[in-house]
Amino acid sequence: MDEDVMDNLLMQMKRSPQAGMLDGLDDRVMTALAMRQRETRESRKFIALAAVVSLGGGAFAGIAMGEPAVAVQPLSPFAPAAMLSPSSLLDAR
Repeated sequence: MDEDVMDNLLMQMKRSPQAGMLDGLDDRVMTALAMRQRETRESRKFIALAAVVSLGGGAFAGIAMGEPAVAVQPLSPFAPAAMLSPSSLLDAR
């Protein structure tokens, strides 16, 4: 319910509580809670499905398109032919 509508209803109840104004309030509240619980369960199922699909897709892509891992030579400033040293960058080999 909108806050203004709720405020108006509470003001009406304060002035003169009419017979039957609260009839069915419990049922409406319980129905709203049941709907929220159902929506929460459905959203959890959807999130779980999305996680399974995304992880499965990632695993499939990794297996289908994966290239073998190759060890990279470690970079060291003391190596004789370090790839990123200024002398090798300026060397015209």
